[in-house]
Amino acid sequence: MRAIQTPPTGAAVYLTLATQVVSLGGLVIFEQVRGRRLAEQIATLGGEARGSEAVVGAVTVFAVLMMVMVVATVAAAVAYLTWLVRARQANSPAAPASPVLGAWLVPFVNLVAPVVLVDEVWREAKPPFDRRGRWLALLGAWWATWLVAAGMVTYQLLVNGRGELTGLGVPELVVTAVAALLCAATVRDITAIQRSLHAAPAIRLRSLSSVDSVSRAS
Repeated sequence: MRAIQTPPTGAAVYLTLATQVVSLGGLVIFEQVRGRRLAEQIATLGGEARGSEAVVGAVTVFAVLMMVMVVATVAAAVAYLTWLVRARQANSPAAPASPVLGAWLVPFVNLVAPVVLVDEVWREAKPPFDRRGRWLALLGAWWATWLVAAGMVTYQLLVNGRGELTGLGVPELVVTAVAALLCAATVRDITAIQRSLHAAPAIRLRSLSSVDSVSRAS
């Protein structure tokens, strides 16, 4: 029998994903309430914008919101990669971390490889056969939504943010929130399967111990 390591709980992934969405929400709200006007003020004042009391407070708030979102995004990425490495090792203790890092960090490869890797982890966790269709639907929905969210955010930040601070709005927030929710659902599904597998030997061991105790008492 293969050695079964304790599967990760996924709690850090859930927390950091939620923090990422909340921080993006704060940035979107600021953009909608103050962003366009602030961008116009900065453009009008030019080099004197930093010394103007009219904008210095708003610029500070914007900088803090951006920093919080970046930190939350990095934390979510680290938490997810850590979970995925540990989930692979729960299936196969000798599984290296390098395929996970390569799948997510290598350009163009990361458009397809991560979803294939996650599906591999799910299959190797030995789930019930009748869950395959549901899992593929969930996995496909998560990955498609994630690609759309990443594309929308990248487009707004790098291309379409004319006259605004970031160009981010409600559509980007909604799609990102849905992608985070679906990601959390895939993590939860794999974790539940692995933890049930991990618990099975312990339950059998307790059952055997109980039977042995009854036999001795008799």
